[in-house]
Order: sequence, then structure tokens, then C-alpha cells
Amino acid sequence: MTTINAYAATEAGGELQPFSYDVPDELGHDEVEIDVHSCGICHSDLSMLMNHWEMTEYPFVPGHEIAGVVGRVGAGVSTVKPGDRVGLGWFSRSCMGCDQCMGGDHNLCGTREQTIVGRHGGFADRVRCAESWAVPIPDGVDLESAGPLFCGGITVFNPLVQLGVTPLSRVGVVGIGGLGHLALQFANKWGCEVTAFTSTDAKAEEAKKLGAHNVVSSKNPFKIQALAGTLDVIIVTVNVNLDWDSYVAALAPKGVLHVVGAVPDPIPAHAFALLSEQKSIGGTPLGSPLNTSRMLEFCARHDIKPVIETFPMEDVNAAMKHLEEGKARYRIVLNRN
Repeated sequence: MTTINAYAATEAGGELQPFSYDVPDELGHDEVEIDVHSCGICHSDLSMLMNHWEMTEYPFVPGHEIAGVVGRVGAGVSTVKPGDRVGLGWFSRSCMGCDQCMGGDHNLCGTREQTIVGRHGGFADRVRCAESWAVPIPDGVDLESAGPLFCGGITVFNPLVQLGVTPLSRVGVVGIGGLGHLALQFANKWGCEVTAFTSTDAKAEEAKKLGAHNVVSSKNPFKIQALAGTLDVIIVTVNVNLDWDSYVAALAPKGVLHVVGAVPDPIPAHAFALLSEQKSIGGTPLGSPLNTSRMLEFCARHDIKPVIETFPMEDVNAAMKHLEEGKARYRIVLNRN
């Protein structure tokens, strides 16, 4: 057996403590073992630690924004080799045979495996996944910055692809945090006119530096109402309830209110407000391996990086507390020595 050293909690909200577990020496036919260099911390790690979604199994090893180097591969692996730089996000396996996988939407596979659900994640020295989800990291993207792109990055990049956003589109981004600060960079480099909505006035100048052409206070309903009928896409990155009617009203005809944040309550919508101008409300779960690869190439081409704070892996509890207290600016990365 091979021993993997990690950090795990044994109960909801518990401290992460050194933890070891054994896996078979022999890798599966399509399996890749990644030597973890760094791992981002996502708010989903905190939600899983607290068992907010009632699906956490303990002992629980968080970590699904993994960047590292391939250590070993299974006998059938052909797309990556030992020494290659790769990353792993929320999904670690899909069936490769259903309509969704065959159509290129592996992230919608009905039997997809999730990296920290029912298995151990990347707060560890090694992690394993299926070959298809070990996505190569191109030159121009450094390992320390790469991890958050595999969750936060692809979460806000994928809507640009799925919704057919063009350089002529007017895109709104609600929330300038771990997701939103990347969404601003992507939409700007995509060529869009970008409007940032933030509840923190102090973030206005930073939002402009990140790519926003316009900044609107999300605490001022009159400012939002003044945008009625102007935005083609609004990407909601926050996990709080909003004045949904105002944001739907801000959409142009055929506009889409697209949710990628874990909003706690159902989103109310008046049918007439949608059907009168063919507006819609939707969402997406991260993205496929191909779109993740395309996102990384886009980052390399346009020098897009998450704004990160770093902690040593052994200071994982301090890092988690920093996130829980809302102090992260804007993604936290754990580095292994």
C-alpha cells in the first residue's frame, strides 16, 4: 500500500489535523497520481468542512484547487506523463460514455466523481484522479497561481463559452470576491463592456483595475434600476440573496441572469418579466476538461492571474479562519514545502 499524508477533520467544523491514509500501490488503468505543489482554498471547502450541504463524510480532507506535477500514471494513460505540470478541480472522474461526456460536457455527467465528496482531496502531499481531469498547465501560468483557476477560474470562464458571449456583449458581474475578481478579468479580455456590482465602495477602484468599465453599488437599488434593459449577461458570483427583480430588469432583451454562487434561498422570478423580453435565469457547474484547458490558455495569453494570499500547508487552520472571517483578498493558496 502507498501512504498519502494529508490534513483532515473528524467532525463538522473541526480543526484540520495531520492525517494519513493508504491507497493501493498500483494505479488504476486510467489513473494519475499528482504530487501536490499547492492547493487553493475555496469557500466550498469551508462549506464542506462545516457540512452545510449535508453530504460530507469524515474524516474529511478538503482541497479541490490543486496544482502540481504528475508523479505516476496508470498503464493506459497517454495524455500526461511523469513530470508534467497539471491541475485538478472539483471533478476528478466522469464516465466517458454517457451523452454528456460524449458531447463534451463531462462536468454534467450524471455519475461524475467530485474531488472532495466521498473521497479525499488536495490538502495532502498527493492526490489521484482520472486522466481526463488531470488538465495540463501551460507555460505562462505559474503553479502557485494555477490552483484557484481550477475552481474559481473555470466557474466564471465557462459561462462566457456556454452563453455565447461576444466582444460586443455587455456583461455585469455581481460580487468582487474570489470568483468576481476573476470574472472581471475574463470579461474584459474577452472584449466585453464590463459592469461590476459591489456592496463595498472601497473596492471600486480595484474593480476598475481588474477590468470593470463601470462600478455600481449593489446597496443602491436606484443605481441598479438605472441600468434597466442594458446588460446582456449578469454573472452572479455571491452567495447571498439579492433584489432579483432589479437585476432581471437590468437585462437587455434575451439577457441571461447567470448564477454561479451558492445563493441560499430559491430565486423568485415573475413569469411576465422573463417572457416579455425573452429573458432567462440559469447557472453552470464549473466546466469540462476541454474548457478548463482553454481557460488556462486564455490566462497565459492575456496574463490573467488570481489575486492570492499564501500560507504554508501546515498553517491550514489559520488559512481557513482567514477565509471564514471574510478577510481573503481574493483567493488563499496553501503551499507545500
